[in-house]
Amino acid sequence: MKSKQLGNTDVFITELAFGAWAIGGWQWGGSDSREALRAMEASIDNGMTSIDTAPIYGFGLSEEIAGKAAKGKRSNVQILTKCGMNWQEKKGEFFFKSRDNSGNSIDIHKYSGRESILLECENSLRRLKTDYIDLYQVHWPDNTTPVHETMEALALLLKQGKIRSAGVSNYSCEWMDEALKTFPIVTNQIAYSMVNRDAEKDIIPFSIEHSIGIIAYSPLQRGLLAGKIKKDHVFREGDTRPFTMYYREPNFSRILDLTEKLGDIANRDGLSLSQLVLIWTTRQPGITCTLTGARNENQVLENIKAAESDPGDDTINEINSLLSGLKIEKLSDV
Repeated sequence: MKSKQLGNTDVFITELAFGAWAIGGWQWGGSDSREALRAMEASIDNGMTSIDTAPIYGFGLSEEIAGKAAKGKRSNVQILTKCGMNWQEKKGEFFFKSRDNSGNSIDIHKYSGRESILLECENSLRRLKTDYIDLYQVHWPDNTTPVHETMEALALLLKQGKIRSAGVSNYSCEWMDEALKTFPIVTNQIAYSMVNRDAEKDIIPFSIEHSIGIIAYSPLQRGLLAGKIKKDHVFREGDTRPFTMYYREPNFSRILDLTEKLGDIANRDGLSLSQLVLIWTTRQPGITCTLTGARNENQVLENIKAAESDPGDDTINEINSLLSGLKIEKLSDV
């Protein structure tokens, strides 16, 4: 699988990476840890060696699984994790109320203070069972902490050798511009998919101009663009997807109609729908890496095949023509 360099660093990550949000179980209705481990090991063994995780994904569980998967293979694995999401104390900017994996009510805060980031890094290294992180990302902007303070913490971790590179996630152009005054961030991880393309207006052009790689998360729109979600789908308890704008009407029906048309194109080209969607995403300007979530080994192997396929420019143009007629209503999550 192709790898791409992050800025001027010596860090390269695969163009498709294992997105480890779902395997943490949080907001996905639980997870089977043993199956998740096999999935991640299959990813590494089959060339998709970059793993994107975060402490908040299962409140440490996702990172622990990543650490087990990388055991004995660490030099060939790129671990991408994050900082700046606080559920253990009420510090920083309140984000939202949630429940942990045991069902207990918790408050999630965005907090990127210097000492907190340094401590989070130590905790991540412990859970990952490693002494360095390949790409360390600030998970969300925090309005209670000066950006320069957050960036100075990343610079210190880089100097200490605990991280090899650093980036941000969910940052606007203004936040990235402010960050660059203190530290050379090399990535911005953002939500981006066929049905969520707002970043093309400003964030992606800004990132291209400043050599900041875009890591696209939720390219399958949390499974909706994989073609397996139907109108009568029953979601497990704790799964937050039905409350998001893409799973609500009229968007839900419009996207399902789109997946039927895309499915015809995929079948014609000998691809699965998810493979076609991933290929389209990796081909978009500014996209350095596309995260592909998976709960089991079969899903991993299917995703990896997308990196081995090229349907050609005519197919990409055909997809773009379909997308040009799609209208997504801006609805508030409930």
